[in-house]
Amino acid sequence: MAEVRIAAEPRAEFGKGPARQVRRAGRVPAILYGHGTETRHVSLPGHDVLLALRTANVLIRLEGLPGGSQLALPKAVQRDPILGTVEHVDLILVRRGEKVTVDIPLTVTGEVTPDGLLDQQLVQITVEAEATNIPPEIEVNVGGMALGASLHAGDLTLPRGVTLAVEPDILVLHVISAPTAEQMEAELGLPEGEEQPAGEAVPAAVEGEPPAAPAAEGSAEPPAQEPG
Repeated sequence: MAEVRIAAEPRAEFGKGPARQVRRAGRVPAILYGHGTETRHVSLPGHDVLLALRTANVLIRLEGLPGGSQLALPKAVQRDPILGTVEHVDLILVRRGEKVTVDIPLTVTGEVTPDGLLDQQLVQITVEAEATNIPPEIEVNVGGMALGASLHAGDLTLPRGVTLAVEPDILVLHVISAPTAEQMEAELGLPEGEEQPAGEAVPAAVEGEPPAAPAAEGSAEPPAQEPG
């Protein structure tokens, strides 16, 4: 997989106050750890980080560090819940050829049987792969799967060099019956063939009796007070 090069600057001040200053300068505070080294505090260009994180498990080469560049993978990302901007990143050091455990997105292709409904239990799968050869996704073809058919983790077709890090009998997806109109009506609590009433009907006047006059505005009795 391709590397994304990002210039890193060491940080000497930590805590919420210095982190806010880093963000105001358009950078992202981050920590770098792994391989038995001491945790290092760095800052990264905010725009470069945002672009890099669009790729799952992106491999980042950090430039400008004392002792030379380093390869790292994002381990945890904190984002602003409203703006979606990156607030902080935890990076773990990796080496070429080193095996790492990561979550890979599952991409479903194809269509199941017309009378079936796909029930997907997992949207990603945990695998072990070389740090420099992590697949961006794992494709799952469900074309023509019949009612009752299922697919488990052990059924997935994994790229070369990638192995499962979960039990093979974990359910990934299966095909269930699509609900009928009667079942949908039953869930809504409606008798078959009836429509939900739009509002309460006004009673018709009895023959020979004048229609009831509408209540004068303000003459209605106030609603009964709930017992205190």
